[in-house]
Amino acid sequence: MLANKVIVVIGGTSGIGLSAAKAFVEVGAKVVAVGRNEQKCKEAQQVLGEHGFALAGDATDESTAPNAIEKAINLYGSFDGLYHVAGGSGRKMGDGPLHEMSLQGWEVTMELNLTSIMLSNRAAVRQFLEQKQGGSILNMGSVLGFSPSPKFFTTHAYAAAKSAIIGFTKSIASYYAKENIRANVIAPALVETPMAQRAAKDDAIMNFIKTKQPLGNGRIGYPTDTDGLAVYFMSDLAKFTTGQVIAVDGGWSISEGQY
Repeated sequence: MLANKVIVVIGGTSGIGLSAAKAFVEVGAKVVAVGRNEQKCKEAQQVLGEHGFALAGDATDESTAPNAIEKAINLYGSFDGLYHVAGGSGRKMGDGPLHEMSLQGWEVTMELNLTSIMLSNRAAVRQFLEQKQGGSILNMGSVLGFSPSPKFFTTHAYAAAKSAIIGFTKSIASYYAKENIRANVIAPALVETPMAQRAAKDDAIMNFIKTKQPLGNGRIGYPTDTDGLAVYFMSDLAKFTTGQVIAVDGGWSISEGQY
């Protein structure tokens, strides 16, 4: 499905991003996967093999995405798609319920999740415009951007950032459609990633997830659950699809969840 495609994955050396990068390679793509942890980059390189390149870089650094795109072009001769997965929780810096939130918690959360996406998407759009061949952008959202869960998942800055990603993506999808540049959003619920360990190790939250995410016998999501949709959006099968937000959430957004 992705033969001859060259894709950059920002946040592609662990969790959902690495799973997608591996899936892209398995269906024919060449991949540059970016992560900020040097050891994770080494591990990702082993996973990707000769059809991928793991590059160290911080998604909030303005030079990271342009460098990754340049690396993709130099290594593989083209640039066809950007998948931005990088983000993170600002809980430890003070994100939480609004009345308890610190300014640092707000600012760090926005930088990790929203500023990083602006930087990578801007770099991708600039390259697509220069190439005059269009391309695909896929951004990582969250069901918390439109389907809150106040008992266990109350980080209001994170929800605001993920909601803003939807508006941002729809806006650029509209503006650049005439250039054949597509932009879409995947919105997962609770997925077993390094960021989700707080929830994954909490028995009360896991009992809640049994009814909040009822698909798959009520389980936490796996990184591989989002791979199929990511492959679709990077492929020519999605050439007439833009500005869309699709939840891969195990039923979260249509389920009440029982405490």
